[in-house]
Order: sequence, then structure tokens, then C-alpha cells
Amino acid sequence: MNHPGRATGDPPAGIDFTGQVAVITGAGRGLGRLYALDLARRGAAVVVNDLGGTMRGSGSDGAIADRVVDEITAAGGRAVASYDSVDSAEGGQAIIDSALTAFGRVDAVVSNAGIFGGACFEQLSPEDWRRMLRVHLDGGFHLSQPAYRVMMAQGYGRFVFISSSAGAFGQPMEAHYAAAKTGLVGLSNVIAIEGAAHGISSNTVLPTGMSRMVTETVGDETFLAESGFMRAIRPELVVPLVTFLASSACTFTHRNYSACAGRYARVFVGLASGWVADSATEPTAEDIEKHLDEASAVADFIVPDSIVDEVLQVCGQRGISAMPDNAEVAFPDPRG
Repeated sequence: MNHPGRATGDPPAGIDFTGQVAVITGAGRGLGRLYALDLARRGAAVVVNDLGGTMRGSGSDGAIADRVVDEITAAGGRAVASYDSVDSAEGGQAIIDSALTAFGRVDAVVSNAGIFGGACFEQLSPEDWRRMLRVHLDGGFHLSQPAYRVMMAQGYGRFVFISSSAGAFGQPMEAHYAAAKTGLVGLSNVIAIEGAAHGISSNTVLPTGMSRMVTETVGDETFLAESGFMRAIRPELVVPLVTFLASSACTFTHRNYSACAGRYARVFVGLASGWVADSATEPTAEDIEKHLDEASAVADFIVPDSIVDEVLQVCGQRGISAMPDNAEVAFPDPRG
């Protein structure tokens, strides 16, 4: 028997969003649409946000979001459309206001809206650079800040920022896209630290899935049809990870995960133990050259939860205290 307001389609037992409200940007097509449908199928009331523009960010079409809302409501679920752009503070606030007006709360935010377009670095224009950061990075901020305030008041919330392997590992022709997507990791890291005391978690997903971003970029229909990899990156395979991270079943925060062709793996920044210079001398560039192998070794590392962990690591290696002499308070830890 279906829960009231739950979209039909044999919702799986277990992770349940009944009574929760999810905001998903860029939800009119591709991966965003699939996220919206799965959360609705699991009981979430969904704000389907999509400006309805082209992959490069021009134009708008409200019918794009409307069609997904119709899919959800036709299946017995609850959803409303939002046509605001994330690239301004007013737009981000309006998206969250749509959730509050229609459903009264915000439990999960999937920051998925974005644009795409390649350019070799020497020809990348300042206008294209700014536009990419405005939509992806500024948009992540404009959306998450008003949602964060609502979640603080509730004492609960889940953020899932859609980042990209293009930034974590590099992708030719995409300096602006890579920088913007990696910036979202930094934003998520700090939301995770500050939000922990309020029941708010924040994680990122680096997805690889067949979408118009892939088809419009590759262009070669024969390659798209015959490549084993292209056939393997079904967008549906990304959905389970995003759904889990957006749910109350996810009890951790401050992580990044890659989803590619049914392989799910944590992506992390590690800090190696490195080379520690003699404290009695001033190290020189020649010393760095001499000890470069030690400074570059990655066998012994930690995965910092914040900048505090680096400070504590160095203090431990140096045999020094993170606190001032005779201090009665510990080194401040923003994690609380």
C-alpha cells in the first residue's frame, strides 16, 4: 500500500523520505530529473527547479520543469516547479521559498544545476570564466545559504553538491568548469564542519552519466553508440548514491564520492607526513630539492577533517603545542 503523497512505482523498502521535502536544481532533464523521480518515489515532496536553458546557459523554458512535476504528480507524488536561476541571491532565496510556501520545510538540497561548454585555456574568455563560476559555484552558495538557515532552525538537513571529476582530476578544455566544480567541494567542506552541530550534513558526488553534457560534447553518434564505456555510464547508476546521501540514513558528513558505471568510490584529499626540516636551521630551496622524495611521498598520510588536523599533525611532528604557553583553552576546533 502506498503512503499518501508518495509517487507510485514499487518504492523500495528501507530509505524513506515520507514527510520530507527535497529541493533539486537542474531537475528538468538528465541526472537531475532522475534524482527528483527517485526521491518522489520514496515519499519526498519535491521542488523541481530548472530554468530550462541550453547546455551553455542561454534561454529559458518553464515546460522543462513542468513536465517532471507532471510525471511525479501523475504517479501520486507531490511536487512543484521552480523556474528561478541559482546565479543570484534572489534566485536562490526564491527556490527555497518555493519549498517553504508549498511544503513548509526543507530537508534535502541537491545542488545540481549547471552549464557546460569547452574552451582551451589560452582562449577562455573572462566572460565565460565568470559565467561558469556564477552558475556552479555562486549558484551553490546562493542556494545553500537560505536552505542552511532553514535547516538550522529545524535541527536537521542534508546537502548533496554535484561536483565533478573534471576538477578533482583535471579535464582538458574545462578550466572554468573544473575550477567551479572543485569550489563546491570547498563550500561543502565548510558547511559540513559548521553544520554538524545543527544536525546538517554535507557531501559531494562526482557523477559520470550519459546526459546531454556528454552527447553534446562528444558529438560522434557512432562513438556514443559503440563505446563500451559510453554504454556503461547509464545515468540511473548515479541515482542510488545521491539518494542515500540526501537521506537520514546517511549519518556522516564532509565526504566526496565518485559514481561511474556502477562503481562507487570515496574521493579524498590526503595530507602526507612529508619532510620535516631541522628547526635549528632555515631551510633553503636546495634543501627542498635534496629532500623532494620525502616531501612527495604519499605512503603515509591522513585525511584531514579540517585545517585543524593539519595544524595538529605539524605540532605532533615538531613536538610543539597548538596552544600558547600557559593557555587554559585548547586550540579552537571549528567542528565543535
